[in-house]
Amino acid sequence: MENKHIASKIYTTLVMLFLYLPIFVLIIFSFNEGKTTVWKGFSFKWYEELFRDDKIINALGNSLIIAVLASIFATVLGTAAAIGISNFKGKKRLLIQSASNIPIISPDIVMGVSLMLLFTFLGVLFNFEMGFVTVLIAHICFCVPFVVLNVMPRIHKMDQSIYDAALDLGCNQWQAFYKVVIHELMPGIFSGLLMSFTYSLDDFIITYFTRGAKFQNLSIEIYSMTHRRISPKINALSALLFLAILIIMVLINIRERHEEKVKK
Repeated sequence: MENKHIASKIYTTLVMLFLYLPIFVLIIFSFNEGKTTVWKGFSFKWYEELFRDDKIINALGNSLIIAVLASIFATVLGTAAAIGISNFKGKKRLLIQSASNIPIISPDIVMGVSLMLLFTFLGVLFNFEMGFVTVLIAHICFCVPFVVLNVMPRIHKMDQSIYDAALDLGCNQWQAFYKVVIHELMPGIFSGLLMSFTYSLDDFIITYFTRGAKFQNLSIEIYSMTHRRISPKINALSALLFLAILIIMVLINIRERHEEKVKK
């Protein structure tokens, strides 16, 4: 039994090293004074260079704006969709819920190409070019299913009678919906919001196909940087992105633990 326990610990350690060691190496070399993988001393040089680069700062701003707007719109639409799906019964609900999961299951390149063709057709029809708006719409489209995925379990767990009880106690339909239903769904809504923000922030493929010729976000800017001589600024930028994603995941875990404590 002890041997199995030791083997399990060794296996887990090896898996964690395989997953996170490259990231830790990248973070360490983001503080390297030199440009190569030879350590030349500790320095914040590449972080200073990073924040002086106007292209990267503009791309970062575009990424944050898209991620914030897409996550907000996707959360509203996804929550409404989840509530709507829950009102169906039997095979209809199963069919609609399965259809909402298709964007999650299908490869990103399929969604990227299909949206590009759609926007190209609409652009010819209504005389507009792909750019900020098309990227935002595309990000909302692929973020909505993640919100539905997070909100639906909360709807299944919710006691439907509490809504009726709120109406009996004098609330109107809007008050009962906001103060009871939304309150009960809030953990799922919050998780869906953070997940949408994370997926939107680090998306590359769908953005690449729907951005047009002028729009640049962070993932596209990093991709274009790799076509030139690779700068250590990429290490610094990747380290900051990893830190941002890590903070979001910690917030999600804190929220889930708080929810478990409240239930107990």
